[in-house]
Amino acid sequence: MKTLYLDIFSGIAGDMFIAALLDLGVDAAKLERELKKLKLDGYHLHIVRGEKSAIAGVKFDVHLAHGHDHEHEHGHKHTHDHDQEHGHGHTHDHGHHQHAEDHHHDHAHAEQRNFSEIKQLITRSKLSAWVKQKSIAVFQRIAVAEGRIHGLPPDEVHFHEVGAVDSIVDIVGATIALELLGKPRVLASPVVEGTGWINCAHGHFPVPAPATLAILGARGIGITQCEEPHELVTPTGAALLAEFVESFGAMENLVAEKIGFGLGTRDNQTRPNVLRAVWGKEIKGTPNIQHPPSKIQSCDWETDRVAVLETNLDDCPGEILGHFVETALAAGALDVFHTPIQMKKNRPGVLLTVLCAENEADKFSELMLRETTTFGVRKTIAERRKLRREFAEVKTAFGNVTVKIGRLGGKVAQAAPEFESAKKLASQKKVPVKQIYEAAAEVSGRQKIKTM
Repeated sequence: MKTLYLDIFSGIAGDMFIAALLDLGVDAAKLERELKKLKLDGYHLHIVRGEKSAIAGVKFDVHLAHGHDHEHEHGHKHTHDHDQEHGHGHTHDHGHHQHAEDHHHDHAHAEQRNFSEIKQLITRSKLSAWVKQKSIAVFQRIAVAEGRIHGLPPDEVHFHEVGAVDSIVDIVGATIALELLGKPRVLASPVVEGTGWINCAHGHFPVPAPATLAILGARGIGITQCEEPHELVTPTGAALLAEFVESFGAMENLVAEKIGFGLGTRDNQTRPNVLRAVWGKEIKGTPNIQHPPSKIQSCDWETDRVAVLETNLDDCPGEILGHFVETALAAGALDVFHTPIQMKKNRPGVLLTVLCAENEADKFSELMLRETTTFGVRKTIAERRKLRREFAEVKTAFGNVTVKIGRLGGKVAQAAPEFESAKKLASQKKVPVKQIYEAAAEVSGRQKIKTM
């Protein structure tokens, strides 16, 4: 499966997302034909190539027919009334509030729709089932966030800005563009937001906008603010991230085949106003990169990243500690162990360590805090080097045993019987497991192992 990696070092908005995908090669004519299936009138698309901070890319705008253009330009000042934008009584622009530098058009006359009406509009169209489902899901995230902010059920949230033609085009268009790319796996860098304030009906409001914060928070996505004195992540951009991105982090073994840039308009102070989209494939293990001749030869081991969670305990009963080990392993921890240590004032204690997948660090940190006597957990991220693992069956005098094989440089570096296989055979043959282990190890050492 192909991978789409969104490098959101300068934020994200709906129009910039579409623009970046167009720059990757999405057919603009096909996108426009699909959008017409919504049966929305009063707009036309404006797609041009341009530059931002000397970076060439694509600019995407929805031009409205009723007297003003809604130019999707990532960087407008929040000078229009916040009450006319994105929700019931709190209407922050959901796809475009970072766009035109002097974006003063009045949305008071824009068509207003509630979430139910937008669902009906999308459902009755002739768009594909996937586009319908995902587009509605993006709107759902916005509606839920708005509902929580204003104390309303999602279906009762009346969209103003996000219910207007241009914003609907952004959200549905983004989903169509992903389908035209083949519905790839979507990954992203950590979410970076700016600082400062936006104008709203209640006065100044700090960045991130309430809806952006709520949408990302509901999905468990963290935000890191940078020194850029503007809003960078729009609520629509946040909803697209929350719906489509599997995980957030640095690129890892990603081979870039195409790179697209979606352009904004404002000239940011600290970074180019662009969204970078990387199209490519992920490779397992360490890539086979050609380096200049060296005495050090690269190995063909596999790599991954794990979270290492640790805590020092001096008041945890052994029974509780044993129970935790069983519970954490049953919950999917890669390994759990405790080591005798000497703590302050020469108190004896144990160092409890949990190894787990990087994206499960919070889950197991919570488990440690709940199930042990600790008041805090330390987390570090470690990169592992692993033998390439295979499984084989070897024939012993007692019967066949499954053996785990570890290879390095194409050669067998380790071979160990699988415990459950050896245990089952030992039970059948009424012999100690140790004999099965020794027999399997001996056979593994003197015959060529064929993998299963």
